[in-house]
Amino acid sequence: MWRCGALLAATATTAALAFATAPAHADVAAPQAGAPCPADLADVMTRLPNVGDFLVCQASGSWAPVLDPFDPVSRWLSYGSGITLHGQGFRNPNLRSGSWTATPLNPAAVCGADQVTVIGPGELAPVVHSLGEAGQPLQLTVLPKLFTITMNGDCLWSEDHPPGMW
Repeated sequence: MWRCGALLAATATTAALAFATAPAHADVAAPQAGAPCPADLADVMTRLPNVGDFLVCQASGSWAPVLDPFDPVSRWLSYGSGITLHGQGFRNPNLRSGSWTATPLNPAAVCGADQVTVIGPGELAPVVHSLGEAGQPLQLTVLPKLFTITMNGDCLWSEDHPPGMW
């Protein structure tokens, strides 16, 4: 009986130490128009929570509103519970179908995507879910005829071969 108690105490102590020494990672804050953005995110776009307005990180280092419609963009920032965008199965797509890479912005971030494609007029396919691992890039094919994609996690999404970048 004593061995079980000692084992439980040792396990609890080890778990407490692990939590005490683990680095804390806060979610990426939702960008706001006029707020600063890092230089390495220049020309990256994002969307405000709840399918709101679009913002772009300007080279001057601040987030600025973008009017819709705009040409498809090759780099997006997702944060928290995610941003929802339209693909090429929708008029005025926000991004192109093809090969994309999602890069976590911190070691604890997990990148994921939920994609819905158009089957026919008024008919959508079931959700295709992709999920990476904590701190690891996610390679993803953005599906043809994409209706919506929700990009999740604190991640930078980049089209692997945007037009004109070969």
